[in-house]
Amino acid sequence: MILSLSIRDFVLIDRLDIEPGSGFTALTGETGAGKSIILDALSVAMGHGSDRAMIRAGQDQSTVAVEFSPPVNHPVWAALIESGIDASPDETLTLKRVLRRAGPARAFLNDQPVSAALLSEIGDLLVEIHGQHAASSLMKPSSHRRLLDLFAGNETLLDACASAYGLMAEASAKREELEVEHARAIEQRDWLSEAVDELSGLGPREGEAAQLTERRTLLMQSERVTEAVREAETVLDESGVEDALARAARATDRICRLPGFEASEDALPVAARAAAEAVERALIETREAANAIGQLERLVHHDSAELDSAEARLFALRAAGRKHNCDPDLLPDMLVSLSERLDLVEAGEDALKAARKAEASARADWHQAAGKLSDARKAAASRLEKAIARELKPLKLGRSVIRVSISPLAEGEGGPNGIDRVEFDAETNPGAGFGPLRKIASGGELARVSLALKCALAEAGSALTLIFDEADQGVGGAVAAAIGERLISLGQSRQVFAITHSPQVAASAAAQWLVEKGAGGSRIRGLDDSSRQEEIARMLSGAEVTAEARAAAGRLLEGA
Repeated sequence: MILSLSIRDFVLIDRLDIEPGSGFTALTGETGAGKSIILDALSVAMGHGSDRAMIRAGQDQSTVAVEFSPPVNHPVWAALIESGIDASPDETLTLKRVLRRAGPARAFLNDQPVSAALLSEIGDLLVEIHGQHAASSLMKPSSHRRLLDLFAGNETLLDACASAYGLMAEASAKREELEVEHARAIEQRDWLSEAVDELSGLGPREGEAAQLTERRTLLMQSERVTEAVREAETVLDESGVEDALARAARATDRICRLPGFEASEDALPVAARAAAEAVERALIETREAANAIGQLERLVHHDSAELDSAEARLFALRAAGRKHNCDPDLLPDMLVSLSERLDLVEAGEDALKAARKAEASARADWHQAAGKLSDARKAAASRLEKAIARELKPLKLGRSVIRVSISPLAEGEGGPNGIDRVEFDAETNPGAGFGPLRKIASGGELARVSLALKCALAEAGSALTLIFDEADQGVGGAVAAAIGERLISLGQSRQVFAITHSPQVAASAAAQWLVEKGAGGSRIRGLDDSSRQEEIARMLSGAEVTAEARAAAGRLLEGA
């Protein structure tokens, strides 16, 4: 329900803040006082049509904000989540519209900028406006199917239909994908066969290219190593280092064996022994170096044939990789993929037959679910027509007939909600013929038909706030009283507002607001028992309120 309505600089309204309660509230006032302006402001806040002419004269912008408190299970929360709006059922929901003379109008949901279309979508879930000219969900053919389903209690059938449609759509998508792949494979049959044969003959192995690259590098380096080893051996052989060191070792050894040198600690004998040891170490290391070089030569493996083979294999893999536009190490995966595509050509028809069979089965299941839903709708349509007829008679619309028209959708137009087009048609005069409800001629009739529909539909629809604009136009007495009774009934479960010129309707309301035009523009105030009797007396008598009118007003209030 609406918690508050705030209007700033809108047409005749300078500043207006309203905090309505629950139940049925009547809005009364002189013609031109601004009752419809309030309704227009609310419509603007809900994302409906706006115009710069609505901005109060002398002002740069106009702002309308309306705060709601939808229950946790209200469908508006799911709609907000689907639209990517950050909102929590623990909080209130504020719809706001700012009209500007310079620049386009702006829309907000809980201070988050949104499109007017989204604001309208959310607003229509929260408020239904029923009037002579205002847009009503009951007047929109797009909502008629939903209202009929709610009246019929088709939730389970709807879920089954939506589920079956989802499975059918999935099966259809799979079949279409297979058809595309199969057609593409057929076009490439020859190329695929050649490519598979070529790759199969090549026999690429996982990681082979990387291994060959590493092996080729080692083989190429082995040649250089062999050349270096041979050079080292040649230098050692040609230099005669080992022979020279051997002669030097013998010479220093003779010095060390001279009489008196072996155990002497004099400087010369000590130096001789040191020199002999150094020469001996050099000789040993030279021999070790020669052995190490020999060992290196034995380990070096230079096979030009192996190198040629590795290079040929590597180049073949790289060429295949370039041909198939992939890394050579991915050629095994490419072979598998191409083989599968070739298999699809050769055996794909069987897969296609299976996919088409699965789709046909899913489609049959959906048609069956949609058929059950359609049957339930047709049965409920008859009950709804009778319920509406009962409501029309006391509203002086007994000559009018509302028909719930159900027709099949064109092939391909069906979906998760079934195969039916649902629309409320009306015949306002016998023999005049039926036409769309939204096109019936009389504005007063339209408002009363909306009321009748809403009463017949009872709890159908998600909006918990209903607004009726002059549903009592052109009627009085018992008809006005009947309208009041139905507004009272709706007010037991909904928040209901009625703009009315009927004293009978005003008297039946739980609360009454008076809209007045003053020097600062239109204003609104709640009426207590005394002022309410005076306002209803004015509505009964006109410009001059008589004692008889006050007495009649008192009786109306007592009767309510």
